Amino acid sequence: MNTETAIFAGGCFWGVEYYMKQLPGIVSIEPGYIGGHVEHPSYKEVKAHGTGHAEAVRIVFDPSQVDYETLAKRFFEIHDPTQVGGQGTDIGPQYRSEIFYTTESQHEIARRLIEVLRAKGLDVATRLTPAATFWPAEDYHHDYFGKNGGEPDCHRYVKRF
Repeated sequence: MNTETAIFAGGCFWGVEYYMKQLPGIVSIEPGYIGGHVEHPSYKEVKAHGTGHAEAVRIVFDPSQVDYETLAKRFFEIHDPTQVGGQGTDIGPQYRSEIFYTTESQHEIARRLIEVLRAKGLDVATRLTPAATFWPAEDYHHDYFGKNGGEPDCHRYVKRF
């Protein structure tokens, strides 16, 4: 099977994982940390704001079932891309809105979608950054709502496209 990888940071990784895994064609999805300067960061270190990392999800997907644009649109519709410094009540640089693109095509698609949202009047704060090393989060963060029940309280779906 041919797969691609997408990495999105949009607040608490539990909520992003919850909504993204509902799409078809998701081969795997895992929470983790990216964008900082500390190797093998822990949740405690990231939460203390000393690593520079964002909470993110790494998604391996089958492009014959779902394309990157669909994933990126879902990302923009499950968090507030205009909020700076957090998401909802989750405040801190680890909760920033950022797309870590793995190909130039992903970069162009994300850039174009941001332009569409800005044309609709949204002051999009989402950063676009080339992907670096992704550090998987501790096991208890994986499939958090599947293991513990409930639904995200800092994420909700808002149709924007």
